[in-house]
Amino acid sequence: MSDTVALGQPTVGQEELDAIADVFKSGWIAGNGPTSRRFEAAFSAATASEHTLATSNCTTALQLAFHCLGAGAGDEVLVADYTFPATGHAVMHTGATPVFVDVLPDTACIDPQALEAAITDRTVGIAAVDYAGQTADFDLLERIASKHGLWLGEDAAPAAGAMHNGRPAGSFGDAGCFSFHGRKGITSGEGGALTTSHADLDAKARKLHAFGIESALSRAASNDLPIPQFDELGFNYKLSDIAAAIMLVQLERMPTLIANRTRVAERYSDELADNDLVTLPVTRQGNVHVWQAYTLTLDPTVHRGELARMLREQGIQCNIGTYASHLQPLYGFAQQCPVSADLFERHFTIPMHANLRDDEIERVLNVLKTSLPKARA
Repeated sequence: MSDTVALGQPTVGQEELDAIADVFKSGWIAGNGPTSRRFEAAFSAATASEHTLATSNCTTALQLAFHCLGAGAGDEVLVADYTFPATGHAVMHTGATPVFVDVLPDTACIDPQALEAAITDRTVGIAAVDYAGQTADFDLLERIASKHGLWLGEDAAPAAGAMHNGRPAGSFGDAGCFSFHGRKGITSGEGGALTTSHADLDAKARKLHAFGIESALSRAASNDLPIPQFDELGFNYKLSDIAAAIMLVQLERMPTLIANRTRVAERYSDELADNDLVTLPVTRQGNVHVWQAYTLTLDPTVHRGELARMLREQGIQCNIGTYASHLQPLYGFAQQCPVSADLFERHFTIPMHANLRDDEIERVLNVLKTSLPKARA
């Protein structure tokens, strides 16, 4: 229907179009060019990280990070179970085995106690996930990683702009990985970034993400004709300069976008606080939540599929939270993560984006509150 309230929606306009036009005029629209370099510098400043590498998406950033951190055949990487399976996929692409770890029921981020219990002599690293725009407890995770001699990666796919105890997402552990997919808080349609404060990790990832050779931009500055040599198997994981130009504008928009999403989240929480059929999302003390998604936990008596049907029939988009990865056939059903499995069954996301008008918020709330009791099993 034409008056559908979208689950997610990008905020883009003339500024992004002007930035794209400037890239067209520059003559360098491919990846790893001068606009990408400007975006990388701006994103490093925003994430308090020394290095940023722009990538084609978050999955390629994750794969590069895990590969460069040394994950390989015979290794195990502990992965927060409640995540889009890209996190586990990225581990598998290195040849290592993802070992899924249960999450906390309130934030859906990795459970530090379960994490420490899962460490074996094959464990080499940790992949923690920032669910829905809120960081995991990285102060504690960094202590656990240091204690056991493990590397720590942050899957910050939905968390650009999020904070934990005064530190921004992307500044934790050994590497952070972001998504700029169309449903994320800042977006170029597709795209990603790898952040790190390790110069050696950045140098290796930078080489590998461009086929394993020095970038064309670097070679273009030479007065002679340098011919690169391929001495290492690389990938083609570059972000185009067109997308990088969009991201520079999106970074400027980010504070306003976060403020608008926060306003929506606060309105939802105020209106649903007394509803016994839902549990509201929690923001942990010390965290700044950027609300990539607003996820309710339904009472067990509510039939989620029926509730979704009712909302969609009235033009309200909705969805699940994300996936309990250990339940996916690819991973072999070898583990138990009961909290994640429960959230997978009961999480329910409602429209969340920076463009939601007051009348749309009111409509979502009215339809949801009317439909919840009718959807009880």
